[in-house]
Amino acid sequence: MSENAHEIIGKNFQIARLAEIDPTPCPCGQARRAFMNDQNEVASMHLVEIKKDSETHYHKRMTEIYYVLEGSGHIELDDETHELRPGTAVLIQPGCKHRAVGSDLKILNIPVPKFNPEDEHHV
Repeated sequence: MSENAHEIIGKNFQIARLAEIDPTPCPCGQARRAFMNDQNEVASMHLVEIKKDSETHYHKRMTEIYYVLEGSGHIELDDETHELRPGTAVLIQPGCKHRAVGSDLKILNIPVPKFNPEDEHHV
């Protein structure tokens, strides 16, 4: 088992402390990305603080599941706009142009397969 400040990796499990992971800039805002190590290819989990001027983008291979934790706003999916509020879940399939917009909007994002920055394409 290996352990550091924000991650524990066992033979058959992993534990991440999202709040302790340093944020990384992304098209949506700031993401704290868990399970991004070499021992996992299945999925990752990101705690994302959405910025007001998020950028429209899409992925060719990756499916994303967004779950709104707090705040309010909207999501643009292939030029359609839909309301976001706590408890809302969104499944975004490969090829769907998307961006979330809101004030104090915080989401949990689950990319499947694990997030790959090379599969992030800007519109």
